[in-house]
Amino acid sequence: MRRNYRRSFFRMIAVLILAAVCRPSAPAPAAERLVGIYSARVMSQSLPWIAQEAGLFKKYNLDFQLVFVASSAFVTAAMLGGDADISLLGGIGIVRAFVQGATDLAFIAGVKNVMTQSIIARPEIKKVEDLKGKKIAVSRVGGNTHYFSVQVLRRYGMDAAKDVTFIQTGGEFEALAAFANRAVDAATMTPPADYQAVSQGGHRLAYGPELGIPYAATIFATRRSVIAKKARVIGNFVQAMAEASKILHTDKEFAYKVLGKELRVKDRKILDAAYNAEITALERRLDIKTESLQAILEEVSQIDPRAKKVKPQDLVERRYLDDMEQSGFFNKLWGEKR
Repeated sequence: MRRNYRRSFFRMIAVLILAAVCRPSAPAPAAERLVGIYSARVMSQSLPWIAQEAGLFKKYNLDFQLVFVASSAFVTAAMLGGDADISLLGGIGIVRAFVQGATDLAFIAGVKNVMTQSIIARPEIKKVEDLKGKKIAVSRVGGNTHYFSVQVLRRYGMDAAKDVTFIQTGGEFEALAAFANRAVDAATMTPPADYQAVSQGGHRLAYGPELGIPYAATIFATRRSVIAKKARVIGNFVQAMAEASKILHTDKEFAYKVLGKELRVKDRKILDAAYNAEITALERRLDIKTESLQAILEEVSQIDPRAKKVKPQDLVERRYLDDMEQSGFFNKLWGEKR
């Protein structure tokens, strides 16, 4: 009897162990869906490309869809319409909308706080003043390339509204095509398009990295209502972008692989020139500089006095940057000590 009892007992234990081993594991939680929009095919807007290639969205359990929409103004309209959760763009569109009352919009991380564009002109145009009466290609009026052009012309005593004609091309490489086809006399572009224009016979009249014009040229934005609903998800996204920033700054070969594919540039010399010109202007820790937003507010205030009442910090939601700083995330990521 005792032997039968022991035999039954051990059989029961074996069955329980087998059931535990064979039990199907719980399914992994579904990836959180986010829709993002970017406004320009340029190196400073490459962090989502890098994150995708490096598997960072999967790491942070994000199902991230990225859509291209040329121009900060159009991206801002899409954000206000609820068509996207995140945007990567020049700050002007968001600032204008905020000043007009769209205070749900907020900046959450920065990539570039200065302008790095160049004005490339034909050989016969020797100096900036020679642009008077000429056609200049920009991506969009009101966008980064237009703003840079206006600032440069102003420094040389010219009135952009009267002295030149801006031709909207819709994008950097479209501006390059217009320049190559002699449809314009000059074009304002960001690396690597500007280097390609120089290789095709153009020359620089103005070079952004030397001028150091403060401006929120590339910045992440969302809506405060999105943060309220998806605070953790947005936080995961910003951490993924922080890791992508580390890759962009420290793994040049990986960055070139991504940039070459997305920008359709195979020439190593062009990639080198573009990377070297841009990388020092990009924020390693995704910081947002007060002066870069103040520059936009001052520009907007010339056409909308309400901008004078807005402070740069009103435009920013810093919780994610502060958390990564205070938690030691950034220090661990970059291998730095407090």
